[in-house]
Amino acid sequence: MPISPMRHSVPLLETLVVQPTPFCNINCSYCYLPQRDVTSVIEQSVVTTLFEKVFASGWTGEGLTVIWHAGEPLVVPVSFYETAFAAIEKMRPAALRLRHSFQTNGMLITSKWCDLFKKWDVGVGVSIDGPKHLHDAHRVTRSGRGTFDKTLAGIHLLQREQVPFHVISVLSHQALNSPREMLDFFLAEGIEDVCFNVEESEGDHVSDLFATDDAQELFKSFLSEFWKLSRQSGRIRFVREVDGMLMRIFRPEQSAMRNAQVEPFGMMNVDCHGNVSSFSPELLGLKNADYGDFLVGNIRTDSLEQMHRSSTMTAMSRDIAAGVAACRDNCEYFSVCGGGAPINKLAENGSFAGTRTAFCRLTQMVPVDLILDAFDRLDSGAMPDSLSNSVAPSNSRGLSL
Repeated sequence: MPISPMRHSVPLLETLVVQPTPFCNINCSYCYLPQRDVTSVIEQSVVTTLFEKVFASGWTGEGLTVIWHAGEPLVVPVSFYETAFAAIEKMRPAALRLRHSFQTNGMLITSKWCDLFKKWDVGVGVSIDGPKHLHDAHRVTRSGRGTFDKTLAGIHLLQREQVPFHVISVLSHQALNSPREMLDFFLAEGIEDVCFNVEESEGDHVSDLFATDDAQELFKSFLSEFWKLSRQSGRIRFVREVDGMLMRIFRPEQSAMRNAQVEPFGMMNVDCHGNVSSFSPELLGLKNADYGDFLVGNIRTDSLEQMHRSSTMTAMSRDIAAGVAACRDNCEYFSVCGGGAPINKLAENGSFAGTRTAFCRLTQMVPVDLILDAFDRLDSGAMPDSLSNSVAPSNSRGLSL
């Protein structure tokens, strides 16, 4: 079912990305963040103003996810979040479900952090790129030393403290050739929920992987093998690239797929100084003369309504909508994608108004093709038992491709 990026005359804000600090304690080779040496920390008064305005806007639906990200959030002390979370909870409308989430490199996790995570039911994602030699090839300290041991120690502490978490692994060229090794690592460490990010071009980082001609086939081969082996093991609970895509493919016809990244203030992104952007969170902090560095205002001085009507928001909305319309008219995968990620269109094609990117070929098309091929085999009775738990006939109602 086609969707329009402007179908809400009033924004429906579902994800709020807050940058507690741009600083990161490590220096990954593929990092795109431009200010990761800056140690500024968001003030509590900015946090309070932000949530006062968000809650007063009436733009939230039933639930709001708050992601503390865009730097290493755990370099800011536990006490900061205790104060911030308590203040936010006092302001939260009674009918609104709000959940905080952290994406961390895991190196700074302590028992006090685990206490915070459990007290506030915080979603935790840990970045680890697989076994030591793959992880340490890219995720290094500022002096160039590997970070694997400390990251894994953080994961082990989460497990001992019974804090639920998932991992995100960035797939380099070498990792794409190692699906069994990646799975063996996750199984050995008791990791059950897995997400993959293919190394991509964003900001100043240009991915060598995207420059190759075989990236799509490499990822297809990797994901197919990893999915098959993980289901055979029975010990991997969730693979985002497959299980997350199932809900988009097999759904009732009346259930439209929403892509918040192409809607003005579907996602709202706030840096540590109160500057606000929208659409892809990766745009925050990047420089661009045509779109005013992607900033639509500052939460300390501007209302959400003013930012929604700003010239920068208007220009980005216009061009992103043009790109979504082009995707709708020209791409058979639109119903599970909804127009792609603006940051990748801009980084790869030089324009928000573009269509397909190498990123969408990998992250959207490859999983869809694998799932539909598996469904065809299931429907014909030729599908392996190891996959039948993931794709069931009862989920096929309303297939929209």
